[in-house]
Amino acid sequence: MYDEDSDGLSQLTDLMSNEQVIEKRAPTAVDQQVRRKRRRRGLIVSGIAVVVVLAMTGGYTAYALNAPIGAADATSELPEVPVSPAAVIAMSPEGASAISIAGADDYLGPTASGIWMTSGGDDPRPIASISKLITAMVILSAKPLAPDEAGPALTFDKADHALYDKYYVLGATIAAMPTGSTMSERDALKMLLVPSASNYAEAVAGWAFGSNGAFVNATKQWLAANGLTSTTMVEPTGIDARNTSTPTDMIALARLAVADPIISQIVALPYLDIPNFEQMLNTNTLLGTGGITGIKTGTLESGSNLLFSAKLPVGGGESLDVIGVVLGGYSHDSTNLDVTALLSSIADGFHTVELAQAGQSVGTYTTPWEESAEMVLGGGASLFTWSDTPITATMETTTLTTGASGEEVGSVTWTAGPNTVTVPVVLRGTIKPPTAWWRLTHPFELGQ
Repeated sequence: MYDEDSDGLSQLTDLMSNEQVIEKRAPTAVDQQVRRKRRRRGLIVSGIAVVVVLAMTGGYTAYALNAPIGAADATSELPEVPVSPAAVIAMSPEGASAISIAGADDYLGPTASGIWMTSGGDDPRPIASISKLITAMVILSAKPLAPDEAGPALTFDKADHALYDKYYVLGATIAAMPTGSTMSERDALKMLLVPSASNYAEAVAGWAFGSNGAFVNATKQWLAANGLTSTTMVEPTGIDARNTSTPTDMIALARLAVADPIISQIVALPYLDIPNFEQMLNTNTLLGTGGITGIKTGTLESGSNLLFSAKLPVGGGESLDVIGVVLGGYSHDSTNLDVTALLSSIADGFHTVELAQAGQSVGTYTTPWEESAEMVLGGGASLFTWSDTPITATMETTTLTTGASGEEVGSVTWTAGPNTVTVPVVLRGTIKPPTAWWRLTHPFELGQ
């Protein structure tokens, strides 16, 4: 009991005195038993804690050392694709012209094998000695020959011989035609197509049809049957300026000529060697130049004409089948120059574009554990293409966590028109796996 009248300090002093008495008294058997129980419980708890900590530490280590790791980050940059200038096609500045190109639809578009380009309009113009090509084809339709056949013999009489003088006076191209001389149909056709002999054109047409009127009627039928509705023929030589046609019809005529095994062979001859006649050169002096294989020249005071075919080499091991025409050029020489320039401009429009070099860097792999390696091209790349055809590039890469230098990890593909090229992408440098210490100290980057 405390004295209610005593102050607080006295009460506190009394309490402290009592505590000291309690502490100083000797422990009883009960106290010792309690202490032993407490000590035993403490040892058990401590043991359990140690076991738990050891178990947790061993499990994490095993996990950390064997857990999957995330893939390397890939950054890539495609090589810059060069842009080529557009081709400039040198169409003839004189008269009217047209050109058709077969075998290049993938480059030039599907209309190239029809009529690809024109200049100067499509009005009828005098075709001069290109008329002789029509004459020869009309004669063959009436007097056909097998591909290797010489054909029947023609004997030229006095009236035929007189044609030499007739066309000499007219200033036309002529060739000797002695009275009583003979010549096979094939050789006679060569005479009117290669040296462009006007006297032979009239003589052979007369032999095949009997008269100029019959020849003209047969020619009208042949032209209509072949769709050459804008072509007019009034005689077989072209000396008459009323023999006219359009560039479009001339392209169609050229297709017929190159498809005919006899005509295409004759117009490709650079000269003639016929027994008992002097050697005669082809009036088409461009034969063999720029791949030109034929077909026929024609010149009047109204202008110079050339209907031509060519096997045009354009690089990349490729060539194109070209047919074209110029009607109404200033002169034979200027027309030849125009055609040569045209073919050169087409060939120059095809080119090989260098795209990349071996070893060129295109990206990097980087890992969270600070390993990195470059992506480089395993080879060079180039593409054969036309003009300014757009070139596209795509890149594919593999996902990886480690890699050895030289390992293929992807590819880059370039495409331009019908052509593609693919180059492998390889590592330059080695990406090693992470160390055990990095694994143990980066728990949140494991299992990614």
